[in-house]
Amino acid sequence: MVRVRSSVATRRRRKRVLKKAKGFRGARSKLYKTAKETLIRALVYSYRDRRVCRRDFRGLWITRIGAAAKLNGLSYSRFMDGLKKAGVGLDRKALAEIAVRDAAGFAVLVEQAKGALPKA
Repeated sequence: MVRVRSSVATRRRRKRVLKKAKGFRGARSKLYKTAKETLIRALVYSYRDRRVCRRDFRGLWITRIGAAAKLNGLSYSRFMDGLKKAGVGLDRKALAEIAVRDAAGFAVLVEQAKGALPKA
């Protein structure tokens, strides 16, 4: 039986890892073992933080909407409840954009929300 050599495959695999670790500092971009460990950790963080980024933006949008609603005399939760009852189908991203860029347009939305809420 002939002995199989895996040098080509090994070199290709190692080059692929080192290429992905190009911007890392020191041994993390030069030594295969260290680069591989760092790369695995970096990929885990990047996967996790793509979700964290979405979470952070949602919080930012809610803060902006809440602040603009307060200026118009309505709390965030009452505003969102009123919009839902009024049948306004805008998401938080769009509402936050309107709150920042178009105060008059947001005031119209607040009036719609107030109209849809039951009188207490």
